[in-house]
Amino acid sequence: MHVVATAGHVDSGKSTLVRALTGMEPDRWEEERRRGLTIDLGYAWTALPSGLDVAFVDVPGHERFLGNMLAGIGPAPVVCFVVAADEGWQAQSDDHRDAVAALGIEHGILVLSRADRASDQRIGDVLARARTELAGTGLRDAPAVTVSAVEGAGLAELRTALDGVLAGVPAPSTSGRVRLWVDRSFTITGSGTVVTGTLGAGTLAQGDRLQLLGHAGPRAVAVRGLQSRDTSCTSVGPVSRVALNLRDIAAADIRRGDALVTPDAWPTTGVLGIQRSTGVAYTDVPEQLMVHVGTASVPARLRPFGPDHARLVLDRRLPLVLGDRLVLRDPGSRSVLGGARVLDADPPALRRRGDGAQWAQRLAGMDPAGDVLGEVAARGAVEAQHLRRLGLLADDDAEAPSGVEVLGGWWVHAPVLHAWQQRLRTAVEALQDRDPLAPGLSMGAARDLLALPDERLLPPVVHGAGLEQDGGHLRLPGSDRNLGAAEAAIAELERRLAAQAFSAPEADELAALGLGVRELAAAERAGRVLRLRDGVVLLPTAPAMAMRTLARLEQPFTTSQARQALGTTRRTAIPLLEHLDARGWTRRLDAGHRTVVR
Repeated sequence: MHVVATAGHVDSGKSTLVRALTGMEPDRWEEERRRGLTIDLGYAWTALPSGLDVAFVDVPGHERFLGNMLAGIGPAPVVCFVVAADEGWQAQSDDHRDAVAALGIEHGILVLSRADRASDQRIGDVLARARTELAGTGLRDAPAVTVSAVEGAGLAELRTALDGVLAGVPAPSTSGRVRLWVDRSFTITGSGTVVTGTLGAGTLAQGDRLQLLGHAGPRAVAVRGLQSRDTSCTSVGPVSRVALNLRDIAAADIRRGDALVTPDAWPTTGVLGIQRSTGVAYTDVPEQLMVHVGTASVPARLRPFGPDHARLVLDRRLPLVLGDRLVLRDPGSRSVLGGARVLDADPPALRRRGDGAQWAQRLAGMDPAGDVLGEVAARGAVEAQHLRRLGLLADDDAEAPSGVEVLGGWWVHAPVLHAWQQRLRTAVEALQDRDPLAPGLSMGAARDLLALPDERLLPPVVHGAGLEQDGGHLRLPGSDRNLGAAEAAIAELERRLAAQAFSAPEADELAALGLGVRELAAAERAGRVLRLRDGVVLLPTAPAMAMRTLARLEQPFTTSQARQALGTTRRTAIPLLEHLDARGWTRRLDAGHRTVVR
């Protein structure tokens, strides 16, 4: 299905035209039919000669109902712009033209209605004026058709022209995330809550879980049933008019302007950085505005940063991303002031003096098509998932631009990563220069030092800094061999143990050498000694030497036999044998016997 919204001044014959094309009554309210004035949105559909299905969203033309008109045209990708041939271009036509321009709609058709009431000369003049007025919009080259809905003249040509226009509309994504702006919410007896909207991208299916982002805050809902064109469906793709029967929510809890979205796929924001796309310079715009996007209408405050860029603070959070189009309206005059494009859907807080000027400078330099490098640079590090939510990354396989390093699920600005690495390496070097016997900088101290946004970033930062991790500490490669003032004492200990491998020095002998717990721990980290329980210190080669001796004993052997064979004391033999047991080289059979594991 394709979806087309009407546009045009009041009493231009939009509803009559839709009625003639579809055979359906778009005016839903009895008051509308009685007064002959469209007040709210109307809906109808038909099949074109090519077989394409098209749904129409009929909008009011009167200036008092401009908000309703913007809710109808906002989600629609195609516009049928109607000008009455007898009355010509009207004041309300300006607002509808400005809305089309603000929303960046590039596909549509120009219809001169009520041709039976105008001469050929008049029709030509009205067409020329309409072409001039639409020259600054995406409809500047739209095909034009002259129609009399009452007499039926031109309807066949209009259907053919619509076929041609819709054939040129790019195919929407059927697999993307869903954002359905709600335009109606009501209750059907026996079914419950039903909402309607225009599905512009993605696919909806019966049983889907969605997130409602609305006036009352976010909540989860389930799709109980689906309809399109009054026909039940198991799934619906874009672009379609859809009706969703929802579980877990009352119709009164959903309003026009709420959005149903794919869970956890959209950010919500109450502050935006915007760029002027059409209309009045921001320096000439009132501070208090009405912002229209999708079907939503939200009061907002505007802070200009020059004529073309501004910060927009919304009264409530909306699911908006880079590139979304907004219509800005003056609530006092009811006129369209112009259009804006979202450049930054997640701008920084302005807390300190100068923050506003700095952010304004960055905003002015942003690429409307998306500035991934600028976004990453501004944040230092950002999760790729968040970039996708903001609309900066199209898919999971997007390549990082030059200047961005990918660390797991994070994209990190290269200068920031280098600064992290340098800061960490400097801290480790300073600690080891100050205290060579220290085991290194603890992982906790490293996390506190860098204040990384995610501790999963620490391992790649450590690796990039050229550091080694041993247990819970970081140090420079080879630094464990630097024993500082303890080097001479350890060398003397090594000389003694090289002469008598199993003659572990007593505590007073170690103290005489100046070897305390810290010195021995550092020597062990350097692979110079082996520390066993009860203060027994040997060379790292002692276990292998012991095994060669024990393997020659008759198996199994006793502790006393092992002690005698090794030529050592019970104080040394028992911790050594327990160490061999722990390594799986020997096995203890009972309280007094062990055997070598072959």
